[in-house]
Amino acid sequence: MQKNLYIFLFFLLSHLFFGQQNEEFKKAKGYFDNHRILLGQSFKKQFDLEKDDYKKIEIKKTFAEFMVKMDSLQNVEFINSLIRVKNQEALFPKQETDTKQSFVHEGNKLPQNEKPATYPGGLNEMRKEVVNLLYIDGSPATKELKTDVAFIVEKDGEITHVEAFGDNPTFNRQAEIAMYLLPKKFSPAVINNNLVRYRFKMPLTMKFD
Repeated sequence: MQKNLYIFLFFLLSHLFFGQQNEEFKKAKGYFDNHRILLGQSFKKQFDLEKDDYKKIEIKKTFAEFMVKMDSLQNVEFINSLIRVKNQEALFPKQETDTKQSFVHEGNKLPQNEKPATYPGGLNEMRKEVVNLLYIDGSPATKELKTDVAFIVEKDGEITHVEAFGDNPTFNRQAEIAMYLLPKKFSPAVINNNLVRYRFKMPLTMKFD
């Protein structure tokens, strides 16, 4: 009886976690976005009331510095979220009871006439969103950063098990964070009229002038 209760609780926690892990990042983003708005309103009020042009320039400069610090603090929180999510994914691996629906398909191995997992707007739209979500601190030593991002689209369209494989560990980590921050869900893959987990592998390149 005790063993059955443990198994039930494990599957319950597993289900709850995979339904909420992307929220880990979205809540953090929402928190900092809200504080940016509040700071912006405060600085604008101060700027509008100031009559001295020199002091107005100083206010704008201070505001820009605050925003840079805010980005850095947000990135620290995202890194902490990434660590927590990866630990939870390791602790609660996705379990399936129906082996016919538990196959993880590589993107280029989907059987003909079956439906792959798709992102709203397509992969190019997803790449654009990922690039916009990337955090780059300062000027990189190289003009081009590359990585291969692998992840699983679950049956509910959520992304899990994001792993980036490239020569730059910092860029890899930021690519993983950006994937978890994607605002939209996938449409899940379908094999033989069953929803299935679907593995993607996507190259990602960022160039700098």
